[in-house]
Amino acid sequence: MSDGIEDSSNVSDLTHSHNSNAQLESTTNTHAAPRTVENSGRRPAPAAYLQALPSDSAAVEIGNAVAARDTNPLSTEPDMVKELEKQLHGLHYHHAERSRLCTEASTELFDADSPRIRRDIVRIIAQYLDSQGYTSTRVTLYDEANVKQQRENNYISDVVRLRAAILDGEWGEVDRICSSAYLKDKKHILYNVYKQQYLELIDDSESQKAFSMLNKYIKPLESQQSFQGEFRDLCYLLTTKSIQDAPAFRNWDGIASSREKLAEYLQNILEFEIVGRDSEQQHLRPNRLVTLLRQAVAYQVESCQYHSEALPMVPTLLNDYSPVVVPNTEQFSFVGHLGNIKCTAYVGQYGRYVASGSSDNTIRIWDTETSECITTLRGHTSRIWDICVDREGTTLISASGDCTVKIWDIRDLHKPQCISTVATDNSGDIYSVSLNPLESHIIMAGYDHTIRLYDRVTGRVVQTFHGHDLSVAQAVSNPLGNLIISGSKDQTIRFWDIMSGTCVKNLRSHLGEVTSVATSDSGMLLLSSSKDNSNRLWDLRSLKRLCRYKGHQNTSKNFIRSSFIGDSLVVGGSEDGTVYIWDRESTKIVQRLDGHQGIVYDARWNPKQGILCSASDDWTLKTWWFDPNKPSISNNTLL
Repeated sequence: MSDGIEDSSNVSDLTHSHNSNAQLESTTNTHAAPRTVENSGRRPAPAAYLQALPSDSAAVEIGNAVAARDTNPLSTEPDMVKELEKQLHGLHYHHAERSRLCTEASTELFDADSPRIRRDIVRIIAQYLDSQGYTSTRVTLYDEANVKQQRENNYISDVVRLRAAILDGEWGEVDRICSSAYLKDKKHILYNVYKQQYLELIDDSESQKAFSMLNKYIKPLESQQSFQGEFRDLCYLLTTKSIQDAPAFRNWDGIASSREKLAEYLQNILEFEIVGRDSEQQHLRPNRLVTLLRQAVAYQVESCQYHSEALPMVPTLLNDYSPVVVPNTEQFSFVGHLGNIKCTAYVGQYGRYVASGSSDNTIRIWDTETSECITTLRGHTSRIWDICVDREGTTLISASGDCTVKIWDIRDLHKPQCISTVATDNSGDIYSVSLNPLESHIIMAGYDHTIRLYDRVTGRVVQTFHGHDLSVAQAVSNPLGNLIISGSKDQTIRFWDIMSGTCVKNLRSHLGEVTSVATSDSGMLLLSSSKDNSNRLWDLRSLKRLCRYKGHQNTSKNFIRSSFIGDSLVVGGSEDGTVYIWDRESTKIVQRLDGHQGIVYDARWNPKQGILCSASDDWTLKTWWFDPNKPSISNNTLL
């Protein structure tokens, strides 16, 4: 029932049933017995020990060297290789501890919703527009911003007049201002104003008027009292000889002093707005926006766990700084699963931890800096085909052959909990699970040819997508979130409108089953893998095929997946047990990572940690890094 898409490494895999009674596959295969894998005799090293190539063009130069070698097998292009190694010479690295010294860019640094901060941002943007000659745009920006500013100025003006009226005891003027003014905390202000009037009436022995004030004005605003029991003491004053007889008002020292305190109290309420208005007069330093952006990039470079000695030139501000790294060495091998490992995903964008899903029906979470297993998630009754984790690293979602998708709370890694199970009515194995860009919906697909969109808030499937003729290997959202892209055993890649559920485009180019699809961070490129022994790159704007990556093996009953490493490289698994890295533009292989003893199903890159993680049929997960003490280019890439 799994549509023939299974592992070739295990007899029980080939006879696996998709129903919920499926049991753990046999673990007695001859080549995948559990092995004790050490750290290859190397000292434990932090994930920070990775180095960047000096520029984005370095990977292309490697590809050109490979291309020259392929064209002329008798020439090794020694000058090119020496030049690349010269560029890599002297690279140093950041220890993880040093990177952690950088202050985290958290929301606690400043309040983005603060009126003063918002005004500052407008001024900075306007200054930049003016410096670039966008005068009309700057005027429009100020016109739109001044509408809100005028409203705030009116608000402050009303409060100033209100303060003066209170000091003079002009309660009629106070009522008029409060009735017409836009006051953010009108009820609280009115309560304190009426309380002041009431206390003055009591002080003047005007008990009847005080009683009327209490019932008509103060009673409806009882919820605004400053502390529990204040209204009770106000009522008690009607029976006392002096205001000081009430416990809450023992410090009453006369009408004039009380008015001053009330006026000062109201002034403090609005002190922030007045300070915000005064900030408009502060001097704005030249080129403030560009200065802040340079500081932000400098922070990204400094907090990065690997970089070259040369100061990097950032080509774009749309993404965080992430230098190109070509891993060349195995870092750790993660041992513990009792079956092949189908998939892997980093826990959160910082990648300190990595998760793996296996045919032993479990998900394990590992520490990438020690290779220790932190926790094991149990609950599925069949193999784990795919997993994904939200950006914050608090929620993990798993897809299984038991026809379910499970949602796990992993905020406490030592006590993970399954908080929800999404059943698909025995529709077959769920091969793919992913999140939309807003992380509000889960995209799931599998054996029944159907893609489902699950709303995490309402807890139900809100859209289904029908059209594939055979099982769907993977389905993901485009970065804008308006399309779902899917790859299927029917050899097609389909694009679906997320609102209507209709297929808006169907690509037929692969000569074999499509096993994976992935989009670039920019949202302009699509990478697909197929059992025709190729990975293909597409332009998402024109939907034209740009190039094809070859050299690996992907023909049997396996899900071999590929993905991007930044903007310059492509990585993928292979049936020959090797992780392949291609230069994106030249399509040449720049690195072959050997170490697994079985099929490599998946390989994922984390730019924060600077490590590549691969999942294999040999029951192990491996991480790879760049070791500057070893050749940066594998000898076998020049063959």
